[in-house]
Amino acid sequence: MSDPGKTNTGMSDAAVPSRRAKYAAMIAAAAASGLAVLASTQTWYTLRLVAGTARTSAVTVQGSSAAPALTALALAGLALAGALSISGRIARIVLGILGILIGASMLISSFSALADPVQAGSGAVTNATGIAGHDSVARLVTHVDTSAWPWVAVAAGVVAVLAALAVLVTGHTWPGPSRRYQAVRFESADDAAEAASHPTEAKGGAAIAGDEASAARDSAIDRWDELTRGDDPTD
Repeated sequence: MSDPGKTNTGMSDAAVPSRRAKYAAMIAAAAASGLAVLASTQTWYTLRLVAGTARTSAVTVQGSSAAPALTALALAGLALAGALSISGRIARIVLGILGILIGASMLISSFSALADPVQAGSGAVTNATGIAGHDSVARLVTHVDTSAWPWVAVAAGVVAVLAALAVLVTGHTWPGPSRRYQAVRFESADDAAEAASHPTEAKGGAAIAGDEASAARDSAIDRWDELTRGDDPTD
């Protein structure tokens, strides 16, 4: 016979890697999304303008302006990371695919801003000068200073894609959601089916159980009354 203690230990040891993979993927997805949110709030570009065209010679461009979709994508990634904690096996596949799409969209949004900083900052330049249009704005910009934050957003997109791939690869081995997210079942399906097929027997059994409980209650009351009168009920 096998030792139950060893069996339980073996099962728990086998569950450790899958649990670690689950937490690692969730943390990576949440970290990537949080990093993208942070990047969207920082200055990506400083556009130097032709002298005399505006009250200021330089216009700063925030990440939320350079890549408008980045914030929404990052918030969606955070929601996805939270959903992974209570998802089942099939849901993990769906969430993994969505995670890849979100991460890829982060990359596209970030690279688009990096590919054309003037276009990414055209809205800020228009607000500062009143001049609109890509060609007109481009003639105003003499130099572009790029910070590291666009590349941070790119890194966040890469991590988001990798985390989603990890969900697809390892998700089938993850432990299930906590019992508090599962429906409570008070009887098995077989018991319910048997009771439904024999309603008379079920009612009869319930009646017998009720009679036995009532008799036990009456017996306890009688013993209490005997003790109250000073009689010994054990005689």
